[in-house]
Amino acid sequence: MTASLEDPSLLDARDVAAALHTDPQRGLPSAEAAARLARHGLNRLDSEAQVPAWRKFAAQFADPLIYLLLAAIAVSTIAWAIEGAVGLPVEGIVIALIVLGNGVLGFIQERSAEAAVAALQRMAAPTANVIRDGAAHRVTADEVVPGDLIALSEGDAVAADARLVSSASLTAAEASLTGESEPVLKDAASLSATAAIGDRLNMLFAGTAITRGHGRAIVTATGMQTEMGRIAALLGRTREERTPLQREIDLVGRTLGIAVVAISVVIVGTIFATSEISDISMLVDVLLLGVSLAVAAVPEGLPAILTVILAIGVQRMARQRAIVKKLSSVETLGSASVICTDKTGTLTRNEMTIQRIVTHSGEVSVSGTGYGPLGSVTDEGQPLQPGPLHDEVRGVLGGGSLASDAVLSEEDGRWVVHGDPTEAAFLVAERKLGTAEQRSARFTRRGEIPFSSERKLMTTLEADAAHEGRIAVMTKGAPDVLLARCTRERVGTADEPLTDARRAEILRSVDRLADEALRTLAVAYRPLDVSEPPEASDALEQDLVFAGVVGMIDPPRAEVSAAISEAHGAGIRIVMITGDHPRTALRIAADLGIAPREGSAVMAGTAVDARDDASLREAAATTSVYARVAPEHKLRIVDALQANGNVVAMTGDGVNDAPALKAADIGIAMGITGTDVTKEAANMILADDNFATIVAAVREGRAIFANIRRFLRYLLSSNAGEVLTMFLGVLGASVLGLHAAGGEFVAPLLATQILWINLLTDSAPALALGFEPPPADVMRHPPRGVTDRVIDRAMQLDVLFVGIVMAAVTLLAIDLYLPGGLVAGSGTLDEARTAGFTVLVLAQLFNAFNARSVRDSAFRGTFTNPRLLVAVGLSVVLQVLVVHLPFLNAAFGTAPLSGMQWAGCVVLASAVLWAEELKKIVAGVGRASREAIT
Repeated sequence: MTASLEDPSLLDARDVAAALHTDPQRGLPSAEAAARLARHGLNRLDSEAQVPAWRKFAAQFADPLIYLLLAAIAVSTIAWAIEGAVGLPVEGIVIALIVLGNGVLGFIQERSAEAAVAALQRMAAPTANVIRDGAAHRVTADEVVPGDLIALSEGDAVAADARLVSSASLTAAEASLTGESEPVLKDAASLSATAAIGDRLNMLFAGTAITRGHGRAIVTATGMQTEMGRIAALLGRTREERTPLQREIDLVGRTLGIAVVAISVVIVGTIFATSEISDISMLVDVLLLGVSLAVAAVPEGLPAILTVILAIGVQRMARQRAIVKKLSSVETLGSASVICTDKTGTLTRNEMTIQRIVTHSGEVSVSGTGYGPLGSVTDEGQPLQPGPLHDEVRGVLGGGSLASDAVLSEEDGRWVVHGDPTEAAFLVAERKLGTAEQRSARFTRRGEIPFSSERKLMTTLEADAAHEGRIAVMTKGAPDVLLARCTRERVGTADEPLTDARRAEILRSVDRLADEALRTLAVAYRPLDVSEPPEASDALEQDLVFAGVVGMIDPPRAEVSAAISEAHGAGIRIVMITGDHPRTALRIAADLGIAPREGSAVMAGTAVDARDDASLREAAATTSVYARVAPEHKLRIVDALQANGNVVAMTGDGVNDAPALKAADIGIAMGITGTDVTKEAANMILADDNFATIVAAVREGRAIFANIRRFLRYLLSSNAGEVLTMFLGVLGASVLGLHAAGGEFVAPLLATQILWINLLTDSAPALALGFEPPPADVMRHPPRGVTDRVIDRAMQLDVLFVGIVMAAVTLLAIDLYLPGGLVAGSGTLDEARTAGFTVLVLAQLFNAFNARSVRDSAFRGTFTNPRLLVAVGLSVVLQVLVVHLPFLNAAFGTAPLSGMQWAGCVVLASAVLWAEELKKIVAGVGRASREAIT
């Protein structure tokens, strides 16, 4: 900022523009904006310094288990040196390579997850409407530069500090900066003296929001130079809270680590107490055994894989047009039990079409749907003829089009609307009547009172060129609200007093249209008396002339009914909250299957106001349709549903919806019609404003959670197999013939072999399970409770069962090769270990297919996840190399196996698969029996 702009609120807007070398009408040239962006940098607050890649890589080794492995490398290398440093310290090198491999995998997974999250953040980034080269451009808020001319309207977030150039009833919520809860009415006039931030009425500040009206402003400061940036410079950064799922994973890791370190200490202590450790080499073997037991138990890559799977799933959601802003939201999304949704644009196509027009002289129909002006206006099936009814219809459509900010244009052969679809409906119908060009050439806007959800009205002041610049007040809004402000009614081209009988008749017409599921909107007007000041104020919306009522419809989206049915089947209740007439709301709800056609009640906003919290909570348990509600009612409805124990997802688009979205467990903003404020408050953004996308996102959220349980089941049961193999192998060494084969102390598997198994099976196959398609029944059971454990008792028992089977077949393979033991064999210790080592690897790969479902057979949908097949195939190839390449034989203590020996290993390892298949069959029979009884 230049010295002359230390306080732009004291300068005239033209002087601010001159100081910043910008045009207050056309804005900056695009080339100059690009140059300023390069010079000033991105418009964002400084974040924490980026951690260099090398530090992120080094962080992969900051783990107690890695410290153990590093200690093992040191012990092994010292032993090699004491024994004469003959050849290479193979064992130490192998462990070091495995540690390095684990670090590389963890680093790659972390970078992949960070890239996915960054991509999502870019998709959800706030935007700003800037004027450059005289044309409007929508850019990300990061790209706003000093001197930019920005256009703002209701619901926009202010991207940077800016000096107002013009405004119309513009108010801004500045509580985030000043602490004042009431929105501030802004004015472009210069201040005469320096004022506090909250009193700088001609300034807009970054981080605040426009709550009403519209205006233009010149950006005076961006990034850390803004008022919000100065505050941020004084604040430290806080760490983001870990999610319940992440905390549970951390707890599992700590619990396993403590338990297995304790077991390792006990085993190593027992060996020292019962065996004679005769040389340094045996001491190293015992210490490495303790380390390998600890490493075998804890899936070190679990947090990284969890993050990657969440990121992959959320990217998949984004491709379905549901942008989840935080990975942690996925957990809540899968648990949603109630979806509160608006009607317009979410359940419907958001293409409002006027079908009926009711005036004093009668009623006409308008044919055609959508935004294309194809159709006609008819009276009892015949084209509308000139006369009083035609004049009245023309007045209704003309007044509704004037009290509008929408623009209808033809682009590439199709009609496109910019603005509110309800307002666009008047433009389309007016073209069908054939009067659009005449109207647009006759009137010029002089001011307006914007629509607000509290007033339910919009008013414009229009200069009429046909009557020497006379100004007319044009108002449209809710029929009951507008009718109360009218004293006369248009009849032909004149007006007559509005009697009580006529008021009742109009309201009956409104009810009749609402019964036909038509949304009703009324239009009124009045010429402004020459003595009245032509300034937009609420006082102008009195003593109006009632023109008529239109009935319009927004057709339901074709896919919504099926989506609602799917949600109901998943135990998710749908609640419709709309500003429409109660009869319209109930009819649409019944048509879509949200509420039954008979015996269903609808609660109006006035009824919400009349109830206390306890009463509303009781009613919320059964009410599925709310009509004529204001945004503040949404917050109470959300609170009532949550008080009943529901996990609530809530949709919203207007700035006043933001509190309800923030209070909901999952706030869902509309990507097309939603304001920047609602997008900022929401957890998820619908790129297509479609209800079916919400259900698809819930389905995906449940699928992601199912995949998390799959890979947890796989990792924990596989690691349990390793721990039990080592634990039972040491305790039963004499029974298996290990002592006879190797002397005083022989472990069933070497530490390097255990580490290789972890590297081989805990990475690619576990990650591939994150790509599993959703279970067939993912939307056929009730939502998961937020207090339900991820690793529940059933999973714990399954992990233990699979671990026992794995350990049993691995130890059996070792026993079959050794001369002593339960079964007399004729192989060497290296062959026995190689066989057990191979069986354990293959058993874990078979277990990957088991983990795909706790109910369905592993043979069902075997080829639906090609990534899993590739991961398993790659693991098998690498295991073959370890067994048959001579230099890897030396590194891992393996010996080549014959074809028959490989076949034997496959058969033994497959026992894990068959045991699980048998358990699933038995469990299925038990479930069927219980269902038959109930």
